[in-house]
Amino acid sequence: MEDYPLVKIRMIVPANVRHRSGGNIYNEKLAEALRGLGAEVSASKVDGGWPAGTAADRDRFADALAGGDQAICIVDGLIASSAPSEIEAATAAGRRVWVLLHMAPSGEDQVEVKALAAATGLLCTGSRTAAAARSLGLGNVHLAAPGVDRPSKAQRSPRDRGAAPHFIMVGALLPNKDQIFFVDALARIKDLAWTAALVGSTKADPPYSAAVKERVARNGLEGRVEIADELSGPALEAQWLRADLSLLISHAESFGMVVQESLAHGIPVVVRKGSGAIEALGTHGAGEAVDLSAGVGSLEAVLRRWLGDAGLRERWRAGAEAASRALPQWEDTAQEVLGAVVPS
Repeated sequence: MEDYPLVKIRMIVPANVRHRSGGNIYNEKLAEALRGLGAEVSASKVDGGWPAGTAADRDRFADALAGGDQAICIVDGLIASSAPSEIEAATAAGRRVWVLLHMAPSGEDQVEVKALAAATGLLCTGSRTAAAARSLGLGNVHLAAPGVDRPSKAQRSPRDRGAAPHFIMVGALLPNKDQIFFVDALARIKDLAWTAALVGSTKADPPYSAAVKERVARNGLEGRVEIADELSGPALEAQWLRADLSLLISHAESFGMVVQESLAHGIPVVVRKGSGAIEALGTHGAGEAVDLSAGVGSLEAVLRRWLGDAGLRERWRAGAEAASRALPQWEDTAQEVLGAVVPS
């Protein structure tokens, strides 16, 4: 691995996403890994109504681009997408402005396209995002897929095989994540032994969080479905240690970092067919991408099949263990980023 002791980078990230999100985690882990390779990284959190942003918000962004002596800026796409003029001014002044894209550009927002075209280059966290950017004719596109923190062997102690199988869904309680769909599927398999935990911010969308809690109560699942709110560190590790199957059934995902986090713990995953989470799931047989377009019965069927088939559970578990050994680390991500943004 090459070190970069003379590289100075300013990362500019949104301050208005206050829950634990994939984008926030990626930004923090990337900065940490870049520093680990010797780069000097400063982080500027820019408040504002991103991704739309007001004129005053964009002025703050322009100040962040101009501040300090770092020639290289890496800007979260949530901010960059509404500020083509500010990016153009910064590059004209000699800054190299790289946009970190966590979500694929649709091409329908011409302001976003103009902003991305004005950047020095694009760092994409998933191959679908990179492909979408290239399809718009945008150049200098680089893939910088997320890494993982591999838990120690002590953290991955054997689960209690005598306990009922335990499902986990990690992510803020948001309509896109579709926790209600999951709860409705669980309500259909109350005749089987299982427990479940929903781990994620209940403050990101309070009305939806309240609706999830109401659906759990309506289905009589309070004793079997835990709503754990947002967790990190040892508390989150404790939740992973209980889990036997993870689910990410978001309607839209560019990648799905939590899938890799699950696999790093040796836990297989069910994802929604057609979403970018398929890329994170990989080809190790560590779960399944399921077509959920037919309704909640399609998820019920998958859960019943998994609960009733010990051989399937073991095959998926073995696939997750194999995937865990092949996952990239954050240092690999940082190397990809530095290889792109540092002039040769």
